[in-house]
Amino acid sequence: MEKHSVQLTGTSSGDSRLRAYFKALSKQKMLMLMSLPFLAWVIIFKYVPLWGWTIAFQKYRLGRDIFDQAWTGLDNFKFLFKEEQFYLVLRNTLVMSSINLVLGFVTAIVLALLLNELRKIFFKRTVQTISYLPHFISWVVAANIVQTTLAPEGIFNELLLQFNIIDKPVLWLGVGEYFWSILGVTEVWKNIGWNTIIYLAAITTIDPTQYEAAEIDGASRLRRMWHITLPGMKPVIVILLIMNLGHILESGFEPQYLLGNGMNVEYSENLDIFVLKYGIQMNNYGLATAAGMFKTVVSFIFLIVANNLAKRLGESRLY
Repeated sequence: MEKHSVQLTGTSSGDSRLRAYFKALSKQKMLMLMSLPFLAWVIIFKYVPLWGWTIAFQKYRLGRDIFDQAWTGLDNFKFLFKEEQFYLVLRNTLVMSSINLVLGFVTAIVLALLLNELRKIFFKRTVQTISYLPHFISWVVAANIVQTTLAPEGIFNELLLQFNIIDKPVLWLGVGEYFWSILGVTEVWKNIGWNTIIYLAAITTIDPTQYEAAEIDGASRLRRMWHITLPGMKPVIVILLIMNLGHILESGFEPQYLLGNGMNVEYSENLDIFVLKYGIQMNNYGLATAAGMFKTVVSFIFLIVANNLAKRLGESRLY
């Protein structure tokens, strides 16, 4: 009898939670209706195309129906994981993604902190505008600027020669070991201003009275930044870190493709270029799809791990 009453209590508790949920949903019905187009967009363009993953298990040939292809099972994945070039481009992808992640986060946070400390509004807006501009330049133009700057007769070599740092001009993009550093600096130059926007928005939500109280207590600017501004930005930093870890194998395509050449290919070729060269250009669509599936699964694992790590650190989860 007691066990039966416990079950009834659990059932009634579940029903009450369900009623409370639908009651809250009815109060926000306009927001729900507004979200329907976005939900439809996600389903149509994100979930429906997943049926194309079947190509990874086929020897796909153009002009045939998707179900009229030769099925190969896991052959594409076996070939992928036996290919030495795959592990080389996987290394490049992980290293370039990590460099972009670390530099992108650190530089954007530091710039946001420094801009927040500026008191001259005109100077602050000028610096912000200058830092935003490279983001709106296409990668074709940006790559040309980098190539011209780093050319043997470019301004970078000229400056180094003037200061006697080097004895003769260096073909920087011709040395593979330099490519990751060049790419990291280029990514920072192009995106630092744009990445700063969300951190500046997070700073505006911090209560100004905290700064006033800290100033009265004698806290310096550095201490106010460390103990007030950074903790106020922490939730945004954690959420962005989770989202970026979900794209850990998305190191980019345009900069590597445009700045890469035969001399630095061992360091510039990433998974996206590998899929293009050995999959799409060679009509090996099964291999290309298998590589894409691998990227998705690894990114999903990183996303789950980062999400659980954020929960352990006391931050709200992404979902």
